[in-house]
Amino acid sequence: MELPKDYICNVVRGALSEDIGEGDITTNSIVPSGIKVRGEFLAKSNGVICGLSFAEIAFRVLDENIKFIPNINDGDNVTMGHIIATVEGEARAILSAERTALNFLTHLSGIATLTRKFVDAVSGTKTKILDTRKTTPLLRLAEKYATYCGGAQNHRIGLYDMILVKDNHIAIAGGIKNALDKIYSSGKPKVPVEVEVTDLKQLETALLYPVDRIMLDNFSVEKVREAIKLRNKLGRNIPFECSGGITLENIRAYAETGVEYISVGAITHSAQALDISLEIS
Repeated sequence: MELPKDYICNVVRGALSEDIGEGDITTNSIVPSGIKVRGEFLAKSNGVICGLSFAEIAFRVLDENIKFIPNINDGDNVTMGHIIATVEGEARAILSAERTALNFLTHLSGIATLTRKFVDAVSGTKTKILDTRKTTPLLRLAEKYATYCGGAQNHRIGLYDMILVKDNHIAIAGGIKNALDKIYSSGKPKVPVEVEVTDLKQLETALLYPVDRIMLDNFSVEKVREAIKLRNKLGRNIPFECSGGITLENIRAYAETGVEYISVGAITHSAQALDISLEIS
């Protein structure tokens, strides 16, 4: 996954505007114009780095002459004490952009770090980790990029690029059969179709349709095994996705059932920021 530069610039400009407003009154009161400084981004804990382009653009929006030199790439592991990048240039611009740069870098690195833990937890199985739409408003692409850097695959970006029939759709339609009949009333849609099921009865119905994936919502490990047996019995090869109640403690057991995908909302909505500081010399 590659983010368009225009997207990064727009997001960063919005964040800078929010933070600086009419001006950085503290820096402008203390730091004379024209002073040059050098700073180092220092990892204060182990993790996976993401967001270097956001940090660089935060500085260069305020001063295009600032030099931002990364020592690693997005997706790389770091250990405590690792110098992630250096920044050199006009002190006022560096101090004014510091918090915005760090906010993006620590937040996105935190997501990449947690994602990597989930990916590592299923290593050796065929299961792929997926992200979800449980993202911070206006930061979805950035956060999905961070999960990608952590080793996950991206689920749908929004409501427009995949049909995902969920429980409320099924309830309003009057049942899973009615919902899927409506989806396929004019033939197979041009976008992928996934349907969420909450029990084996719904699953049996869903397996009769040419859906691209079936989500097993809040299934226990044993229920997942039963679902796979049912799929095999009916001679279907539709991929399954487990979702709901998946943690680092139980994800390995789910993966060992042979399920193809596991989606984890926590990698975006509950990731702890990676501890990174900017040390000025």
